[in-house]
Amino acid sequence: MIRPVEDKASLDWIRLKLTALSKASLTQTNNQTEEKWLNHIHEKISVDTLNSFRLDMINGINSESQLRKNYFSLARGLLDALVGNELAMQLRVNLSIQLPNDDSSLLGVHADTWAGDSPYEVVVWLPLVDCYKTKSMYLLPPEANRRLTQEFKEKARGSSEELFRAIESEIVWLEVPYGHVLVFDQGLPHGNRVNKESETRWSMNCRFKGVFTPYGDKKVGEFFEPITLRAASRIGMSYRLPEAQ
Repeated sequence: MIRPVEDKASLDWIRLKLTALSKASLTQTNNQTEEKWLNHIHEKISVDTLNSFRLDMINGINSESQLRKNYFSLARGLLDALVGNELAMQLRVNLSIQLPNDDSSLLGVHADTWAGDSPYEVVVWLPLVDCYKTKSMYLLPPEANRRLTQEFKEKARGSSEELFRAIESEIVWLEVPYGHVLVFDQGLPHGNRVNKESETRWSMNCRFKGVFTPYGDKKVGEFFEPITLRAASRIGMSYRLPEAQ
């Protein structure tokens, strides 16, 4: 599902904070707009420094107390309709930065459930710049994924690259402009390729699930935190039987 964000002010806050963090990290004080600065960050950093820069940005933005609340507000109604109204949210929001022609930041075709994540989770994927073609991510649609599931043993015998080639004709490159948010089932194969566009991709991602749905390897309290518990659930989770006399 690709939809306009439900709280544009929260989105602008996130982008403004990351722009300020990145300018401070690079000791830059230019007056470029947030859009131009982020799209052309590859003119300020190199592939060799990208990972440490990205980690600085992740730590910086996650230290902001308003981040998770603002991020949730971007798709709250959509999550309520798709997932439920008692939600657990990933503790730390992730950030991806993909420079043009950089082959060091690739995420091969995968589904998170293949690595032990719960199939009850969805990913809220947020572009901080316009994302299109190879500056975006690709996804294998549900019907094609059903066929892959039936033929998985045959098609997944080799490398991730060989699997990508086997499904390449059926993947969809997602066009998600700034001001929109993508919510997708992480059980669908997805990934990225070399960014052949002339601009840098900045995108964030965070997982949400129903508090009382099954967990995979990532547990509540370790990876997730309940954020919208109702009164009866809070009472029930804290209830203790009286001690016998």
